[in-house]
Amino acid sequence: MAVKPIRIFGDPVLRTPAEPVKDFDKELRQLVKDLTDTMVDAPGAGLAAPQLGVGLRVFTYYVDDRLGHLINPSLDLTDEQETDDEGCLSLPGLAFPTPRSVGVVAKGFNQHGEPITLEGTHLLARCVQHETDHLDGIIFIDRMDPEQRKAAMKAIREAEWFGDPAPVVKDSPHRTFGKAL
Repeated sequence: MAVKPIRIFGDPVLRTPAEPVKDFDKELRQLVKDLTDTMVDAPGAGLAAPQLGVGLRVFTYYVDDRLGHLINPSLDLTDEQETDDEGCLSLPGLAFPTPRSVGVVAKGFNQHGEPITLEGTHLLARCVQHETDHLDGIIFIDRMDPEQRKAAMKAIREAEWFGDPAPVVKDSPHRTFGKAL
């Protein structure tokens, strides 16, 4: 089991758009495993690579007994919207009403570089949109109207974890050949 620390709101990596995956290699498969193990351990419905400090377009999900991952996603959203409570492993213990599209068709790749399509509604659609937002440097509170976002920020500032230092990340003495893994 490879459970990693989850980056908390305020860490700059959560606001940085992730790079597309180009190499479908052993390191990518390890990242998918780390994301899955960490998400299940948390427990969470989804987890994006930036939440582990990795700037690649990868996320995992576990919704309605469907466990999977998606790499380099592109989304087609339904016009119908719904507002429901949404939380985030990077904002532990907090949830706020957030508008999202009811349905999604997400296209991308699996860890072996094979094309896949993921279709879902309600909770799965919400999860896919939430995790894809993480890949774009967007946090779900950005989706709220200004008044709700102001109330959410007040709750965040009052959270016991707010202001904690970001985890220490050590540079590897080994060459990474330009890869973020």
